[in-house]
This record gives sequence, C-alpha cells and structure tokens, in this order.
Amino acid sequence: MYDFAIIGGGIVGLATGMALMEKYPHARLVVLEKESSLAYHQTGHNSGVIHSGIYYKPGSLKARLCREGSQSIVEFCQKYNIAHEVCGKVIVATQEKELPLLENLYQRGLENGLKVAKITAEQVKEIEPYVTCLAGIQVFTTGIVDYRQVCQKYGELIQSQGGEICLGTKVEKIIATDNSQILETNKGKFETKFIINCAGLYSDRIAKLGNANPEAKIIPFRGEYYELVPEKRYFVKGLIYPVPNPAFPFLGVHFTRMIDGSVHAGPNAVLSLKREGYKKTDFDLRDFSEIIAYPGLWKLAAKYADEGIQEIIRSFSKAAFVRSLQQLIPEVQAEDVVPAGAGVRAQALMNDGKLVDDFLIIQAKNTLHVCNAPSPAATSSIEIGRAIAEQISLS
Repeated sequence: MYDFAIIGGGIVGLATGMALMEKYPHARLVVLEKESSLAYHQTGHNSGVIHSGIYYKPGSLKARLCREGSQSIVEFCQKYNIAHEVCGKVIVATQEKELPLLENLYQRGLENGLKVAKITAEQVKEIEPYVTCLAGIQVFTTGIVDYRQVCQKYGELIQSQGGEICLGTKVEKIIATDNSQILETNKGKFETKFIINCAGLYSDRIAKLGNANPEAKIIPFRGEYYELVPEKRYFVKGLIYPVPNPAFPFLGVHFTRMIDGSVHAGPNAVLSLKREGYKKTDFDLRDFSEIIAYPGLWKLAAKYADEGIQEIIRSFSKAAFVRSLQQLIPEVQAEDVVPAGAGVRAQALMNDGKLVDDFLIIQAKNTLHVCNAPSPAATSSIEIGRAIAEQISLS
C-alpha cells in the first residue's frame, strides 16, 4: 500500500513527488511513468527557458508561481551544480502598432513585481547587436537551463528519500475501493491512498479514469523549431522575443540561446493530429477523432482563423518562417537555419472555445488532477509541487 501514487514522470509530477517527500519523509510514494525515461515528452522538448512571469495575468497562479519559481529553480540549480544562466531577455516592438502593446506588457511586468526596464532601439542594439526594432523591454530575471537535468535531480532526490520511480508503467484503469484506489497498469496493480495525476498530454483521460470531470479537453499543439547553423550563432547573444499578440495565446517565433550554446528559432503553433505527434506526419485515429469532434476546437478555430492559417503556412513554408525571424533580425537568411526538433504543448480547452489560461488543478476524493500545466510549468515546477503538497494531508 502506497500513501501517494503520482501518474507522470515529467517535471510537474517529479516536483510534486519531491515536495511530498519533503513534507512527509516517511510516506510510501511511487511515480508511475509510461515511457522508458523521465521528462520524455513536454519537459524534454521545451525551449529550456526560465521564464520571468511577465506575460501572465496579475494575481493568477501562473503569475505568482512563475515569479517565485524563477527564483527557486535558480537556487535549486545553484545548490546541485546544474548548468544554468540568468541571462535576461529582450522583448521588442518592430512596428508602430506594437508600441502600445509593449507599454501594456511593461506595466504588467511591474504589476507582477518583476525587474523590468523600458529601453530604446539603441539600447536594444547594445544587448543584441543584430536586432532591428523601435523599442524594447529588458527582462532581467529570465534564464536558461536544461530541464532534463533538473528532472534527473528531482528523481534522484525522490529516490534518496525512499520514494520509488517505475518506468515503462502505463496506467490503464483506476478502481476506487472504500479506503484506497487501485491503479491497474501494464506491469501489475498498485494500491494507494491518494493519486496525483500529472499526466500532461493525457491528464484529461486519466481524470476521467478516476471519475473526475476536468471540464476541459487537452488539445495538442505542436511547436516546430529551426536552429541557427553554428557559424551564424553570433546573431543572438541571449533571448529575443517579439511583442505577443494579446488576442492569440502563443508568444510568436523568437530566438533562444540554449544552455549548450546552440540557438533555436521558433516555435510556431499548429494543431497536432496525435497527442504525442512530434512530426507533421504523425497521426492517431483516436486522438484525431476526439479533437475534430470537440465543439471547443471549432469555436477556437473560428476565433483565431487568420492567425491559425499563418501558423500553418509557417509550418509548411521555410521561407514564411524565415520572414517571421527577419522581423527581429533582418540579416537571417534561409541558409542560416536548419530544422530542429519539435515539442507538443498540452493545452486545455473549454467546450465554449476558451483556452484555459491558468494552471488548472482539480481535487476530488483522494485524488488531485493537474489538468492544465503548459508553459511556464517547468519554471514554476518547484512551486507547483509545493502548492499541491499543501493541498494534500496524509490521514
């Protein structure tokens, strides 16, 4: 009999396990991960950015946990000698119509208690010499890290405190009894007093297995990247972002220097026809049927039709993708970038077509379901784990 069973070995599941073992050092805890390694999906395919929290609605979970998490993740990396860098970033306006949006974003940064500064085009050039813009914001607390390494350390800490991690273990059924719950997996049964669902792209399905109603469906969006060829990495010193369109839920293509020195450009955001569809050709009939039949998707598509078409064009046209990059750095040419990997974002969508824009945590009897934890969940992971642990008492 376990006290806690966590479904999902991504960064949120592992951070939750770590927080629970800190709170209840004598508890019996197991993390069940269906893949052969930790951080296999969203965590292992993200851009490696330690976000500041500038984009998020003041007072939201995202804003608070990201601001706090950007500090705690850096302290964690310092403590365990994990390579990271607080390099800061610039967000730039390249068109006159973006200047009011840039000002709004700056004010939001101040509301969220962040260290931010308005800077001129000339000051942007001092930070990023190849950027052409009208004005910018410097965000000082943004950084970079390899979240796979962070997850490995989370996992080591769980195990060092007596927790278990079971890889290649897929949850197929949840059976509630009077005093416990039984997780039926491809590797046998696990009995537990409490379940924490951190299954990411499958969190809504796991919630339904546990007879909970998440009131939202996970819609997978693939983000495709290019990277600068090594001899052109000098174009980018740190992180360069455009002003996001406030009417669109994604940040737009940007430049990110990774902790290994490579520079990624992207991502776009296109509907994936498979929940773990990292390639354009990936297709799963069940996933596709669920997505297409969901009314919320069609309402979302109608609302963002123009933006969605542009994202699809960028997906199939390198020239269109490069033109987006040239809005930030005009000198970038098609031969300067090569295709890099892609990630798939688990985005919760309501039936009415509204995107769930905050972290969504649903509590039911002896279970807790994390049903929306896209970016900045990796940055916020330590704080999300602590917040979940605070909601759970060991009776």
